[in-house]
Amino acid sequence: MRSASILWLCAVLSWTALAAPQAGDQDITVQVRKERSAFDINFEFTVPATIEQTWDVLADYEHMAQIVSTVVSRRIVSRDGNKITVEQTSRGNVGPIHVSVDGIREIVLTPFTEIRSHLIKGDLKASDFTTNLHAEGPVTRVTGHGKLVAAAWAAWALGAERVEAQTRRQYQELRNEILRRKGH
Repeated sequence: MRSASILWLCAVLSWTALAAPQAGDQDITVQVRKERSAFDINFEFTVPATIEQTWDVLADYEHMAQIVSTVVSRRIVSRDGNKITVEQTSRGNVGPIHVSVDGIREIVLTPFTEIRSHLIKGDLKASDFTTNLHAEGPVTRVTGHGKLVAAAWAAWALGAERVEAQTRRQYQELRNEILRRKGH
């Protein structure tokens, strides 16, 4: 793993952990369990939108850089039915130093119910996530589970709290976009 990527990961997770919680993000439940260099992540939140409106944002890979603040670029490099391959660059700061992390992910979309994401190549050792959508009357419940593996020394520096804060912030930004598009 490149040292710049580790710095980026540390920076992004550090500044988000220190950021004050935003209104409405406390109902985004995030649980992180750290074992050595692996982070086991579970999350859940609801949004007052239809499952289709929620899906339209979570699966909007062409515009993710405008939705999630740490994503600099994301582009679809191939598409085969409901399987897409995306290339992504994310960026963060360590003081005045700008660092980035790159990756290529395979994503399998099961419209309106599930998104599976698997890191094929990149600066992390591994990253696999499954996100599920559940229609519950006037709201959609979004649940997810994943595992992120960083270099051992980077994982030591991060801590579960920082990963939890970053995950919560990312899903707050996604929920905000769902509501924006819905017209709230």
